[in-house]
Amino acid sequence: MTYSSYFRRKVLLVREQDGLTISEVASHFGVGIASVVRWLKKPDPKLNRNKPATKIDMEALARDVRDNPDAYQYERARRFGVSVQGINYALRRMSMRYKKNSSASESRRRRTAYLPDDHRDA
Repeated sequence: MTYSSYFRRKVLLVREQDGLTISEVASHFGVGIASVVRWLKKPDPKLNRNKPATKIDMEALARDVRDNPDAYQYERARRFGVSVQGINYALRRMSMRYKKNSSASESRRRRTAYLPDDHRDA
């Protein structure tokens, strides 16, 4: 959870006015000591993260979606060697919504492969 700039500055102001130690002010406000130390260096919260988006190749994912539009996310995750949640976040970053047509997916074809022709797509 990110604390607001107002709260951070209030904690630092109380520390300065009352002459409290870092551990005293941390226990008084119920925050971690490391948080107070960070706030002394930079009181304003970060607005974004400097982190690479993902280990998923976004171009390859776009090709996979184009080539296999009805694949389940767990099937994509298996192909890319990542978690289902990773695929979900990557698709969201690409502004793609998950809409499923289950009649053509790989797992549906596997399930129906053992049924006689008159029972398929029932």
